[in-house]
Amino acid sequence: MGRDGDQIAAARYGIATDKDLLRWARRDAEPFVAEHPLPEQPLPAPDLGPYLDALAAAETPAQASAVTQRLLDAAAPVLEAVSEYLVAAARWRGQNRGAELGSPPKLLMKAATDSLSALALGHQADLAILRAEYDPTPPPPSPAPGRTARCLPPAPPGAPPTGTAPGR
Repeated sequence: MGRDGDQIAAARYGIATDKDLLRWARRDAEPFVAEHPLPEQPLPAPDLGPYLDALAAAETPAQASAVTQRLLDAAAPVLEAVSEYLVAAARWRGQNRGAELGSPPKLLMKAATDSLSALALGHQADLAILRAEYDPTPPPPSPAPGRTARCLPPAPPGAPPTGTAPGR
């Protein structure tokens, strides 16, 4: 009675729960942590209030983009630092050399990449919103009377021909 799903599964298969593993590792690392004190409190969370307030006040995609880009720029140093640490953990004692897919070093490397992917995906999404707003680009201004229009560049390779298609 009083067991959670992890405890039931662990007992069934004769393995340790995640909590057991973490508890045992904490116990065995106590002397090490005493020699190498680490902060007890979590990293400070950013104050998202100004970003959320500005986003709520934004009326155009350009204004929302300005907020999104500022947030991504502000978050980048933290996410880059986390990614660097995860790479260092993957490379610890050369364990990444010859590591197979799905192994802890490869998972740590993926986590490092994924932490930076949040920035890239946020940026891509923001650009997609801007592209929907500004693309297609407005047509170029009409030439002034008496001036001839410049020639347009040729169509890119593989582009469908312009004009009417010949009949068959």
